[in-house]
Amino acid sequence: MKVTDVRLRKIQTHGRMKALVSITLDEAFVIHDLRVIEGNSGLFVAMPSKRTPDGEFRDIAHPINSVMRQEIQDAVMKVYDKTDEVIPDKNATSDNKESDEA
Repeated sequence: MKVTDVRLRKIQTHGRMKALVSITLDEAFVIHDLRVIEGNSGLFVAMPSKRTPDGEFRDIAHPINSVMRQEIQDAVMKVYDKTDEVIPDKNATSDNKESDEA
């Protein structure tokens, strides 16, 4: 399985989220709502997630091996590094989902 397309929108927030991302796998399957996060060790790609009733974030979709995770990370960061336009996010707050994921 290969990442065949990456759609990325850099956003300007006060939090650690730097971009929203959608990826296409094998030109056949799309995953929305990945995020580029500024973690303690630099930027990383967070998988789409939702908050559980106890406040924990659980991935909705994620790779099941390190090879696929690295391929996604590399493909997203390649596009992130080439994208200059930053869009102000009027709905973003400093307490975004990524706070528990770094």
